[in-house]
Amino acid sequence: MSVIDKALAAITPPESDEARAEATRKARELATPGDWLSAALDHHDQIRSAFEEARSAADPAGRVAASKRLALVLNGHALAEELVLYPALAKEGDKGRAGIAYSEQTTAKMQMAELERIDPAKEAWLDKLEHIRGAILHHIWEEENSWFPRIKAEYEDQAFLDRRFREEFDRYDRAPQPRLND
Repeated sequence: MSVIDKALAAITPPESDEARAEATRKARELATPGDWLSAALDHHDQIRSAFEEARSAADPAGRVAASKRLALVLNGHALAEELVLYPALAKEGDKGRAGIAYSEQTTAKMQMAELERIDPAKEAWLDKLEHIRGAILHHIWEEENSWFPRIKAEYEDQAFLDRRFREEFDRYDRAPQPRLND
């Protein structure tokens, strides 16, 4: 973590685990089975689990494999959000938050690329993973706490979002992926 990152973390501490859990619970209450929101929340659960798998990997090879699985769900989920949900957020008059969302996801992708360049046997690898994890958990909290409830409440064509969000995630999920042991 850079000096700037540490300073920012000290000034603006992240939301608590309890606040994150409460945001997830409230968002789940807004979701209906099979809708875009339930799919996005399921992806968030997969992302949190993938981070835990990477954090607890027993050896460098396990860290690499876990981080590749994390990247797969992160990238597919991010693309679906960027192509479907963030434009909906902007359409509902919240272009500022949509811009922040895009920026945060771009930063996460760049950080994941940096993680690939760090020796997974080094402590620096875990430090970078924790930095990414903190940023992504905050991003998820923002989505579940306010951005997604706004889209769910205000976006007129929910059926369009349901269809398009799944299409975009499925397009990525079905695409040929690199072998995880490369």
